[in-house]
Amino acid sequence: MEPILVTGAGGGRQGATGRAVAEALLRADRPVRAFVHSDDARAAELKDLGAEVVAGDLREITAVLPAVQGVRRAYFTYPVTAGMLDAAAALAAAAHREGLERVVAVSQLGADPQAGTPHMRRHWVAEQVLDRAGIGATHLRAAVFYENLRVVIGERGELALPLGSPDTVLPLIAARDVARVGAGLLLEPDPVEPVHWLVGEVMTVGEAAAALGVPYVETDPDEWARAAPAKYRDEVTVEHLSHLWKLFKDIGSGHNLYQVTEAVQKFGGKPPLTLREFASQD
Repeated sequence: MEPILVTGAGGGRQGATGRAVAEALLRADRPVRAFVHSDDARAAELKDLGAEVVAGDLREITAVLPAVQGVRRAYFTYPVTAGMLDAAAALAAAAHREGLERVVAVSQLGADPQAGTPHMRRHWVAEQVLDRAGIGATHLRAAVFYENLRVVIGERGELALPLGSPDTVLPLIAARDVARVGAGLLLEPDPVEPVHWLVGEVMTVGEAAAALGVPYVETDPDEWARAAPAKYRDEVTVEHLSHLWKLFKDIGSGHNLYQVTEAVQKFGGKPPLTLREFASQD
């Protein structure tokens, strides 16, 4: 049985969906080739679980080409930082050369050439690159991860964001639900749709804060932007979030633009976690 390649398998601060997908596939007795950035303690844990571990730079074609050899399916995720388009192009080229039949790729809910954040627009470009490689690309257009709200809370014990009114509406999802869909699509023998929208819960930012057990504090956008670099330590992350919070604030409340989607139930096997359930489990 061919291994399934899983990138981002070491995990990270932004939901760690690659790690969760690798573990889900191993529990399903499928061989996993785990692509990690560093051969560290997290890689050792994957080896102990039974994964074949490959360390390298996902933006570097000389690292990606051997990783896809003998693989028919792959999971592609990349953190919100510089290099995502380079990584997508390298994987697309290598997967096309090897003749992969399905690549499940994490994207963003609003991916579009006219999207409200630069990183959403980059994700749309990455989707086009993967689609044109003829590798059976299917895209997970995911909402804001619950885990990202937990990062915002940090040590201050408050959900401090420049989202304006507490009635501003947010589309949300647990990263583990994104991972469950990703694993389900990789295991699905039948053809699948090329795009899957993933929303687990739609609620106001005030309701989200209450579900997490903290107050919502409206923050001045300029103040948030000045403090964000020290917190996130990545200019692309700060750029994306600055635009994202403004986008949600401008869209505001009193609309039904976002809907809970059926893909989590269909491919993940059970309904999506609510934010309150997520908070009670972590």
